Amino acid sequence: MNRNLRDCVIMLIEDNEAHAELTVNALEQAHNVNKIITMRNGSEAIDYLKSHGQWEDQTNRPMPTLILMDLKMPVLDGKQALAAIKEDADLKSIPVVMLTSSMLDSDIKECYEKGANSYIVKPVSFGKFVEIVKSIPLYWMLVNKLPGGY
Repeated sequence: MNRNLRDCVIMLIEDNEAHAELTVNALEQAHNVNKIITMRNGSEAIDYLKSHGQWEDQTNRPMPTLILMDLKMPVLDGKQALAAIKEDADLKSIPVVMLTSSMLDSDIKECYEKGANSYIVKPVSFGKFVEIVKSIPLYWMLVNKLPGGY
Protein backbone atom coordinates (compact mmCIF):
# COMPACT_ATOMS: atom_id res chain seq x y z
CA MET A 1 0.00 0.00 0.00
CA ASN A 2 1.44 3.38 -0.98
CA ARG A 3 0.99 6.05 1.62
CA ASN A 4 0.27 9.61 0.67
CA LEU A 5 0.39 12.72 2.80
CA ARG A 6 -3.16 13.47 1.72
CA ASP A 7 -4.15 10.28 3.57
CA CYS A 8 -2.48 11.45 6.78
CA VAL A 9 -4.82 11.97 9.74
CA ILE A 10 -3.04 13.60 12.65
CA MET A 11 -4.26 13.62 16.22
CA LEU A 12 -2.84 16.54 18.18
CA ILE A 13 -3.08 16.14 21.95
CA GLU A 14 -2.32 19.53 23.50
CA ASP A 15 -3.89 21.29 26.49
CA ASN A 16 -2.50 24.75 25.72
CA GLU A 17 -4.89 26.39 23.23
CA ALA A 18 -2.24 28.77 21.89
CA HIS A 19 0.22 25.91 21.28
CA ALA A 20 -2.51 23.82 19.67
CA GLU A 21 -3.48 26.67 17.36
CA LEU A 22 0.16 27.27 16.36
CA THR A 23 0.65 23.58 15.63
CA VAL A 24 -2.53 23.29 13.59
CA ASN A 25 -1.62 26.45 11.64
CA ALA A 26 1.84 25.06 10.88
CA LEU A 27 0.37 21.75 9.69
CA GLU A 28 -2.15 23.57 7.52
CA GLN A 29 0.61 25.75 6.04
CA ALA A 30 2.35 22.58 4.93
CA HIS A 31 -0.75 21.67 2.84
CA ASN A 32 -0.13 18.01 3.38
CA VAL A 33 -2.60 16.73 5.94
CA ASN A 34 -6.06 15.40 5.23
CA LYS A 35 -7.45 15.90 8.74
CA ILE A 36 -6.29 17.16 12.12
CA ILE A 37 -8.08 15.94 15.23
CA THR A 38 -7.36 18.04 18.32
CA MET A 39 -7.75 16.73 21.87
CA ARG A 40 -7.19 18.72 25.09
CA ASN A 41 -5.70 15.93 27.23
CA GLY A 42 -4.68 12.31 27.23
CA SER A 43 -7.96 11.08 28.69
CA GLU A 44 -9.99 12.69 25.93
CA ALA A 45 -7.66 11.18 23.31
CA ILE A 46 -7.84 7.67 24.79
CA ASP A 47 -11.65 7.87 24.88
CA TYR A 48 -11.62 8.83 21.19
CA LEU A 49 -9.14 6.11 20.21
CA LYS A 50 -11.03 3.40 22.14
CA SER A 51 -14.57 4.57 21.25
CA HIS A 52 -15.50 5.44 24.82
CA GLY A 53 -17.55 8.29 26.27
CA GLN A 54 -18.85 10.77 23.72
CA TRP A 55 -17.28 8.76 20.87
CA GLU A 56 -18.92 5.46 21.79
CA ASP A 57 -21.57 5.64 19.06
CA GLN A 58 -19.53 7.37 16.37
CA THR A 59 -18.60 4.66 13.90
CA ASN A 60 -17.29 6.99 11.18
CA ARG A 61 -14.66 8.80 13.19
CA PRO A 62 -11.26 8.73 11.45
CA MET A 63 -8.41 7.01 13.23
CA PRO A 64 -5.10 8.86 13.29
CA THR A 65 -2.14 7.70 11.26
CA LEU A 66 0.12 9.84 13.47
CA ILE A 67 -0.21 11.26 16.99
CA LEU A 68 1.53 14.45 18.16
CA MET A 69 1.33 14.72 21.94
CA ASP A 70 2.33 17.19 24.61
CA LEU A 71 3.84 15.89 27.82
CA LYS A 72 2.45 18.06 30.62
CA MET A 73 -1.36 17.97 30.55
CA PRO A 74 -4.16 17.77 33.11
CA VAL A 75 -6.38 14.72 33.70
CA LEU A 76 -4.10 12.20 31.92
CA ASP A 77 -0.63 13.46 31.03
CA GLY A 78 1.39 12.58 27.96
CA LYS A 79 3.36 9.78 29.60
CA GLN A 80 0.20 8.09 30.87
CA ALA A 81 -1.58 8.45 27.54
CA LEU A 82 1.51 7.19 25.69
CA ALA A 83 1.61 4.09 27.90
CA ALA A 84 -2.11 3.45 27.32
CA ILE A 85 -1.68 3.72 23.54
CA LYS A 86 1.41 1.53 23.34
CA GLU A 87 -0.06 -1.14 25.65
CA ASP A 88 -3.15 -1.53 23.45
CA ALA A 89 -2.78 -4.09 20.66
CA ASP A 90 -5.08 -2.12 18.34
CA LEU A 91 -3.32 1.22 18.88
CA LYS A 92 0.35 0.48 19.48
CA SER A 93 1.34 0.64 15.81
CA ILE A 94 0.25 4.30 15.53
CA PRO A 95 3.43 6.42 15.60
CA VAL A 96 3.47 8.78 18.60
CA VAL A 97 5.67 11.87 18.51
CA MET A 98 6.10 13.67 21.80
CA LEU A 99 6.04 17.41 21.03
CA THR A 100 6.91 19.17 24.26
CA SER A 101 8.90 21.94 25.89
CA SER A 102 10.54 19.57 28.39
CA MET A 103 14.25 18.99 27.82
CA LEU A 104 14.67 16.85 30.95
CA ASP A 105 16.65 13.67 30.28
CA SER A 106 14.34 11.80 32.65
CA ASP A 107 11.26 12.79 30.56
CA ILE A 108 12.98 11.85 27.31
CA LYS A 109 14.13 8.49 28.66
CA GLU A 110 10.75 7.65 30.17
CA CYS A 111 8.88 8.50 26.96
CA TYR A 112 11.13 6.25 24.89
CA GLU A 113 10.79 3.48 27.48
CA LYS A 114 7.00 3.77 27.20
CA GLY A 115 7.19 3.43 23.41
CA ALA A 116 7.43 6.95 21.97
CA ASN A 117 8.52 6.89 18.34
CA SER A 118 10.13 10.31 18.56
CA TYR A 119 10.68 13.11 21.07
CA ILE A 120 10.80 16.68 19.78
CA VAL A 121 11.46 19.69 21.99
CA LYS A 122 9.40 22.71 20.97
CA PRO A 123 11.79 25.47 19.94
CA VAL A 124 11.37 28.97 21.38
CA SER A 125 11.37 30.61 17.95
CA PHE A 126 7.99 30.58 16.16
CA GLY A 127 9.64 30.26 12.75
CA LYS A 128 11.68 27.25 13.83
CA PHE A 129 8.60 25.70 15.48
CA VAL A 130 6.60 26.02 12.24
CA GLU A 131 9.49 24.53 10.24
CA ILE A 132 9.72 21.51 12.55
CA VAL A 133 5.97 20.88 12.71
CA LYS A 134 5.67 21.08 8.91
CA SER A 135 8.32 18.38 8.52
CA ILE A 136 6.79 15.84 10.93
CA PRO A 137 4.05 14.42 8.64
CA LEU A 138 6.42 14.29 5.69
CA TYR A 139 8.90 12.18 7.65
CA TRP A 140 6.38 9.82 9.25
CA MET A 141 4.22 9.24 6.21
CA LEU A 142 6.77 9.14 3.38
CA VAL A 143 10.26 8.52 4.74
CA ASN A 144 9.72 6.28 7.76
CA LYS A 145 9.23 2.60 6.90
CA LEU A 146 6.52 0.60 8.65
CA PRO A 147 5.99 -3.17 8.52
CA GLY A 148 3.29 -4.62 6.30
CA GLY A 149 3.10 -1.69 3.89
CA TYR A 150 1.11 0.59 6.21
